[in-house]
Amino acid sequence: MSDTRTAEKLRQDLLEKIRNRTARVGVIGLGYVGLPLAEVFARAGLRVTGFDVDESKARMIEAGRSYIGDVTDDEVRAQVEAGRLFATTDFDGLREMDAILICVPTPLRKTLDPDISYVVGATREIRERLRPGQLVVLESTTYPGTTDEVIQPMLEETGLVAGEDFFLAYSPERVDPSNPVYKTENTPKVVGGITPECTEVARELYLAAIPQVHPVSSARSAELVKLLENTFRLVNIGLVNEMALICERLGLDVWEIIEAAATKPFGFMAFWPGPGLGGHCIPIDPHYLSWKLRSLNYFTRFIDLASEINRGMPEHVIERLVLMLNEREKAIKGTRVLVLGVAYKKNTADTRESPALDVMLLLRERGAVLSYHDPFVPTLELEGEQVPQVPLDAKTLREHDVALILTNHDGVDYELVCREAPLVFDTRNATKGLDVDPERVRKL
Repeated sequence: MSDTRTAEKLRQDLLEKIRNRTARVGVIGLGYVGLPLAEVFARAGLRVTGFDVDESKARMIEAGRSYIGDVTDDEVRAQVEAGRLFATTDFDGLREMDAILICVPTPLRKTLDPDISYVVGATREIRERLRPGQLVVLESTTYPGTTDEVIQPMLEETGLVAGEDFFLAYSPERVDPSNPVYKTENTPKVVGGITPECTEVARELYLAAIPQVHPVSSARSAELVKLLENTFRLVNIGLVNEMALICERLGLDVWEIIEAAATKPFGFMAFWPGPGLGGHCIPIDPHYLSWKLRSLNYFTRFIDLASEINRGMPEHVIERLVLMLNEREKAIKGTRVLVLGVAYKKNTADTRESPALDVMLLLRERGAVLSYHDPFVPTLELEGEQVPQVPLDAKTLREHDVALILTNHDGVDYELVCREAPLVFDTRNATKGLDVDPERVRKL
């Protein structure tokens, strides 16, 4: 444990390194969060080393290649050739880092309990190499208390003290894959440290690469900020999905209703229904909050209800499709279904938690014959079985019984789909504005 004078010197030395761009930054986890973050810090002039257990990722980065859609080969190559971006599977290099950012997955177990094993594993790697004067920041989404209840005690097993000998903070990732406007560098960062000194150092680090940094009072506050953001989306998407069910029973067009409501310039924000909820955040993150609050004997009713509605949407899509086929005296068993779009959102290759996969599994269980077209996802497996990818042309569309639009990628010829497919079920309003036969083209 350092005395006050030594602790202050450690803080000032680290701040000086950050400000003059001599600080070495380590990023643990080179996925959708870690690689863009590493590239942004390198572009800002700092030397960055990415650490990952996947040797193929390290090799690709060292060769100047990207495997993430939001980061181009040219961007990676420029930083590698400039000597500012490195990648390795050797975690001994953590000793040389002045700041270490943890960007590893935090999935849910099948019981909907948090799985922070990757965070714990990364913390162990840091603990074995922790030295005075380093900054450690957790970016992975997790429940309030993870930073000070899990990471801090593990790192302090070294005898070093957070806020004095080393600095510890939480700053939630805010990655939105394929967003054409908001990237890592222009999305404001939220930062909360274990102590005010930790907050100051972490804020200074992010300001070196990201213009807007918003400090909060604690790591727990920062952890809850991320959960609020995604719970807000979960609940509102659950609301509009229920509105879609309501509109179906009332014989109204949910898309028209939402568009009209969105003309109000205040007090309303448009969210859109769909075949379910996907991605690495929204279907998962609110359950971290539910789990934490259950331990405090509080039940998050809004979160649980919204999750129930969203989880039921794939089954609702199947029910609607069955009714459409019944009108044509056709059983779903043996029906040739062409799925258009399998990524969890438009214009991305990311299939994590994609509702399209849930719908496809339900279709397969009912005996449908599946194929798909997605310009962003070249290959697809469902429970170990390959699903054939087919071209989108008139012949292919006519060979199928129904075209099921589950992801509304740009650049897909939906006019061709509506003209040539015997039946179209559009769950994303991708056919908006097209002159279609309402008997053959149905919407959610």
